[in-house]
Amino acid sequence: MSAKLGEILVRENLLSPQQLREALDYQRTNGGRLGLNLVKLGLISDDMITAVLSRQYGVPSVNLDLFNIEESVIRLITREVADKYSVLPLSRVGATLTLAMVDPTNVFAMDDIKFMTGLNIEPVVVSEASVQEAIDTYYSQSREIELVGAASSTVTVQNGNGNGSFTDSVHYTLDKLDFDDEAAQGLEVIDDNDEIDVSNLARMSEDAPVVRLVNVLMVDSLRRGASDIHIEPYEKDLRIRFRIDGVLYDVMHPPLRMRDALISRIKIMSKLDISEKRLPQDGRIKIKLKADGNRARELDFRVSTLPTLFGEKVVLRLLDKERLMLDMTRLGFEPESLVKFQRNIARPYGMVLVTGPTGSGKTNTLYSALQSLNTPETNIMTAEDPVEFNLAGINQVQMKEQIGLNFAAALRSFLRQDPNIVLVGEIRDFETAEIAIKAALTGHLVLSTLHTNDAPSTISRLMNMGIEPFLVATSVNLIQAQRLIRRVCADCKVEQAMPPEALAEVGFSPEEATQLKTYRGTGCQTCNNTGYKGRIGLYEVMEITDDIRELILVGASALELRKRAVEDGMITLRGSGLRKIRDGVTTIEEVVRETVA
Repeated sequence: MSAKLGEILVRENLLSPQQLREALDYQRTNGGRLGLNLVKLGLISDDMITAVLSRQYGVPSVNLDLFNIEESVIRLITREVADKYSVLPLSRVGATLTLAMVDPTNVFAMDDIKFMTGLNIEPVVVSEASVQEAIDTYYSQSREIELVGAASSTVTVQNGNGNGSFTDSVHYTLDKLDFDDEAAQGLEVIDDNDEIDVSNLARMSEDAPVVRLVNVLMVDSLRRGASDIHIEPYEKDLRIRFRIDGVLYDVMHPPLRMRDALISRIKIMSKLDISEKRLPQDGRIKIKLKADGNRARELDFRVSTLPTLFGEKVVLRLLDKERLMLDMTRLGFEPESLVKFQRNIARPYGMVLVTGPTGSGKTNTLYSALQSLNTPETNIMTAEDPVEFNLAGINQVQMKEQIGLNFAAALRSFLRQDPNIVLVGEIRDFETAEIAIKAALTGHLVLSTLHTNDAPSTISRLMNMGIEPFLVATSVNLIQAQRLIRRVCADCKVEQAMPPEALAEVGFSPEEATQLKTYRGTGCQTCNNTGYKGRIGLYEVMEITDDIRELILVGASALELRKRAVEDGMITLRGSGLRKIRDGVTTIEEVVRETVA
């Protein structure tokens, strides 16, 4: 974004080329973002930078000096999170949190904060200088309030006279308290942190009911077509849920007394430390299951444990190789989008990026692409975190951050291994992005993923990481955004009458809205009475044409890139969804849930 911001400021005559060079020299020496350095050097004001960022991202800008943020809002996120993402919570209305962000395209930050707060995030853009100053101000105040509260040794007791007013206020200091009070002596502190008896946990985990419960959960998750098992302890309850076709369903509430034994059983199966309850752990379970007749199936469960208030939450992700769809023609691509995707993964060099949130099917798409390219003449290498499925003929490397084996380190090593095709699990930082782009420019086909909302905003994301526009324009061949939506169950599918106004509102033409037939599932045994069975992808495939490359070079916004791509024939995520409604594959509710017009 740095170079891009500088180019925009020069183009709008807010900065001279000489001043930009001076700021870039200063940045190379002292580090930091270009915008912050421009303000430090006195070359431009905060307000000007904010206005430029607002136009660039298509997001409203705010002046933080005009806000008096409530303490309860500030406490929604920690100082560490605010510093990490350069964000500040501004206000909360119902279930929506307005968040001031330097980079409003940072989907990873928004997802993280949405998960922590449980609130929907509405971004507004601010300059880095103003948000850092506001973070220092508000979080310093918050800390002072905490210290004052903790240091206070005075207790105030106010006695009411029954009509809502207070007649007196009595102050007690610690040296005046009566420690012989009978009630005070009867007070007992409940210690939740009992010492861990490892041998007892191991013995409990081998009890027949516990072993049987875990086995039933694994088999039942496979039978129901679940992708994840969630085991969640609460104060007085233990809940187990399955994620089926992207939606969580309650399946069981075992007795709370089984909590420790159940979690220990899963830990032992996945070779985790049963005595460690304070830290998250990750492991894997490999099982063999006899299914049809005597045929045995091998299944993998990826296990993740997380300490919560009332015990460890465990999530098991089912990795069933038989359900891995490697035929690209059956993933849900529109024919013209599939042609573009296949054309670009068949090129000898360049970069193909697949974007979308967690659980949108990116891994499946990339594995399908690799499988179609996997020939004896080709050397394919992948860096993954984690490796979800083993693919024959492909060199797959598991990342291990604790020993320094990250995406950037693996990618450097790959380039010394004579690769033709390289897959990088995710581009998370400038270092990984820079090496991947250099690989794409030096005769390698690079496939990777990125967290962005749609295909055009991926360009802005790369530049915000610090990649020069000309490198993005010359290295990237294609960007694909995707989502997964549920299919209408074929066994209970019926026609559903929809008002033409509702169809027109989601994007159909007025003429088509009056003639279109829509469908829904009534619920049956096949779909567990949900009306949906299975999922299909929505795909937005943006091929980087010469016209789009020129727009990237001149610093066009994501909105301008989207407009040009649509003119070139790109089908948007919403457009892909409308086609699937038209074909009777899904419902309006599913498309509206996952896409914007």
